Amino acid sequence: MDTTRIIELVSYTLPTLIMAFVAYNFFELYTKNENEKRKYLLQKDTKPDALSLRLQAYERMTLFLERINPSQLLVRITPISENKIDYQNFVIAQIEQEFEHNLTQQIYISDECWSIIMTAKNATIQTILLATQNEKISDANQLRENMLKDLFDKPSPSNAALLFIKNEVSQLW
Repeated sequence: MDTTRIIELVSYTLPTLIMAFVAYNFFELYTKNENEKRKYLLQKDTKPDALSLRLQAYERMTLFLERINPSQLLVRITPISENKIDYQNFVIAQIEQEFEHNLTQQIYISDECWSIIMTAKNATIQTILLATQNEKISDANQLRENMLKDLFDKPSPSNAALLFIKNEVSQLW
């Protein structure tokens, strides 16, 4: 093969390679742009639904916190017997049942909010357990009365969690 033949071959091949490279880059850019456009449209379409689900989750968790608030809980749940331990176990079982009913809501709310809600639930249970250990309290009715009196002196664990939820929801707008 002589040099003129090689130069002729390169002169045909080089522009073809350059055009192929340019075409490939344009195609890659076009495909990337189309994918971004699809993602944006999909996100735009699902955003109202996701916001609605998140707000419903916050509403359910607010209801949960209101229902486990000792002032609401003790008025709503009457003692099943005079035994304070039976009443304690019944009230705690009601809290756990309510919690399990709302367990799936954690996927729609932030991890920090879920952690605060769990802390409020556990603190409420701890409050009930501590009140039951008081030896001055002999029956379930005295336990209810004593816990309700204590709530006048200090806020319930649910209040802090409710404030956090309200703050987090206000940031969604």
